[in-house]
Amino acid sequence: MTLSRSAFLAGFALLLTAAVASADKPLLDKTVTGTPAVKSIDVIRFGPGGVLLIGDGKGSQVFAVDVGGAEEKAGFKEAVERIDNKIAGTLGGTTKEVEIVDLAVNPTTHVAFVAVRKSGTPVLLTIDGSGKIGEFALENVKHVRVSLPKGDKSPLSRITDLAWAGDRLLVAGLSNEEFGSKIFTVPGPLVNDAKADIYSTETYHVAHGRWETKAPMTVLMPYEEDGKKYLAGSFACTPVVKYPLDGIKPNEKVKGVSMIEMGNGNRPLNMFSYQKDGKSYVLMNTFRMFHSRKPVGPSPYWTVCFDRDLLSGGDKVNEKAIWRVDANLKPLTDRIKVVETFHGVVHMDRLDSERALTLKQDGKGGLNLTALQLP
Repeated sequence: MTLSRSAFLAGFALLLTAAVASADKPLLDKTVTGTPAVKSIDVIRFGPGGVLLIGDGKGSQVFAVDVGGAEEKAGFKEAVERIDNKIAGTLGGTTKEVEIVDLAVNPTTHVAFVAVRKSGTPVLLTIDGSGKIGEFALENVKHVRVSLPKGDKSPLSRITDLAWAGDRLLVAGLSNEEFGSKIFTVPGPLVNDAKADIYSTETYHVAHGRWETKAPMTVLMPYEEDGKKYLAGSFACTPVVKYPLDGIKPNEKVKGVSMIEMGNGNRPLNMFSYQKDGKSYVLMNTFRMFHSRKPVGPSPYWTVCFDRDLLSGGDKVNEKAIWRVDANLKPLTDRIKVVETFHGVVHMDRLDSERALTLKQDGKGGLNLTALQLP
């Protein structure tokens, strides 16, 4: 008996789906229901299935919270102008009293979550596709807590970024030790009161011309290459570095490989990968510390897009890493581009396959919530 072509393709698709499903572990397992003891919110990110990851550096912990919600199409067809004023008004304060810390988009509901501080107190807000603002109370929620261990000499001072890597949680942080740049990881599925393993990182800072161990990784992005798992991260002054995730052991010092140099005097803020026209790209927004002397654009906040395959192997690494620009800020490659439509973007996250949701300066001292086309 021979299979028809359609039956063969259906069977192949089923096997492929099963293989993909088996590769990624569920994010949550043994949860508790209650009020997470959040002491601070440094960063928020979403994992699959509407699980909100909250980085709490003050508490040396991460909370993974099941925020629920049905699948919805992304809205945000119109910009929400002066969203900073509207957020402050929702909390009964002014923009001077309310600090916007981070933005993350639920990939299931496409509702935006915004972490803010009002007079030092962390608050989570939601903004739906029509621009309606609400408060997400961290009460009676299903969640797990992951503790981040102290280093040999000093505790974690802050969490700079975190992400779900398909089979593990990754957290970047900073302490005051000689090897102060830390990566924490805990295998999935996450269970309550799990304890992360800790690694120290050593990175060649291309613009500085030396290996460094204290500079914090400010953004991170898990990805796969030739069936192997990697972590791509970026630091101030601005090397884009990759680290192997397979086979590393707890308490090891992990040496990264610097692949790209975006230029001195920049601090990365957000970074994510996306596909367009069959190719993979990475979008990263940064803060320009040298804006007054050597601006990249009209705002100190600027965004760069690069081909993701620039993270692949080859001999263009560390001292020979690919530079975005020369000493006069002239472009050296057309595979790394400044995205002018993203000038002024302070926070961003991927909204859907075609857009990013951004908190963008309006040129008058305020912020607008705007969905922008991915370049």
